[in-house]
Amino acid sequence: MAAQLNTLLRAACEHVCPVPPVAGAVAAVRRRAAAVLADWSVCSEIVEDALLVVSELATNAIIHARPPAELRLSWKPGAGGRTLRVEVTDAGPERHAGRPLDGFDPDEHGRGEAIVRALATHSGIRIHPGGVTRWAELVAG
Repeated sequence: MAAQLNTLLRAACEHVCPVPPVAGAVAAVRRRAAAVLADWSVCSEIVEDALLVVSELATNAIIHARPPAELRLSWKPGAGGRTLRVEVTDAGPERHAGRPLDGFDPDEHGRGEAIVRALATHSGIRIHPGGVTRWAELVAG
């Protein structure tokens, strides 16, 4: 019984969804994340920042990495408040440095990591055998 309860509690505070490499995917993933955060009653003080982080990390995975990619959200208690963790995992780099992005204006790209760092309490990148995970944590007091 306790194991079932732990599984239910974990499911209630963790959500995973694919980030498909198609037009409109970032908007769809952002809408899905907004619905999940509302279901979890995440405090409004971090929701908008969290959705911007979701958008930036998902965009990065679609533009710069090989599929598949997935978004993982978790909402858990921690020291000093509750922590929302946003992770996007992809299959690793696809484009070589200096290679232009077809259809993208370079003046409109390249600030995502700085935006994520500015909004998050903690952020980072983990490289592993399956690819790359970019993550950010936002703490609500």
